[in-house]
Amino acid sequence: MRNLVPTLILSVSCMLAGTAADHGDAHASEPKAKPASAPAGEAPASSEHAVPAKAETSNGVALQRLMEGNKRYATGKAEPRRDAVRRAQTATSQKPIAAILCCADSRVPPEILFDQGVGDLFVVRVAGNLVDDAVLGSLEYAVDHLGVDLIIVLGHERCGAIKAASAGGEAHGHLGAVLTPLKPAIEQSRGQPGDQVENAVKINARLMAKQLRESRPSLKAAGDRGALAVVSARYDLDDGNVEILW
Repeated sequence: MRNLVPTLILSVSCMLAGTAADHGDAHASEPKAKPASAPAGEAPASSEHAVPAKAETSNGVALQRLMEGNKRYATGKAEPRRDAVRRAQTATSQKPIAAILCCADSRVPPEILFDQGVGDLFVVRVAGNLVDDAVLGSLEYAVDHLGVDLIIVLGHERCGAIKAASAGGEAHGHLGAVLTPLKPAIEQSRGQPGDQVENAVKINARLMAKQLRESRPSLKAAGDRGALAVVSARYDLDDGNVEILW
């Protein structure tokens, strides 16, 4: 797993760099390792837009598709599949291409910022994108029963949970259940150059991704046999872009 994730990210990053000027291609209903034939009357895609060999794995194609969708969203060219046709296609079954663990913040809806449609993403949302037993069980279901082989832990700019944990003080009600697990990220961010909250956002996403990778028995086993990649990412509230961290 240690070698799979950086290779996956590098492969997709190289592909995105080569296609940065092309944000308007429609995404297919299922990820494919090879480009689909062009519709009648349209020129076929050039070879530079093909998926490179290193990305020709299921999770590599899934990450590629999500990052391409984010580029469409960030540049105002989103093509959502949320109509009656897509609803009918997914009414009796689901086959998500990835699972997203992200914050409950109302400004961070994964289906929208990755420009995906109904049935494309298995989403678990909780303040601070924390990992607990309920989150683990949900993600294990996605991996073991739905065939998901990519999990993204998505933190975001100006996270309120991180900010509150950084500020300290008494946590009222059940807020302690959210703020206490964030303390390791807060502690690791102390003394680092730059904004502490922003540093902690990235550290927390990485820590939660690491926790998922090491979760026994299901997720670690899937990662060890190359059937699962878990990556961390950060969403920028200002420009709409998702940055893959690791």
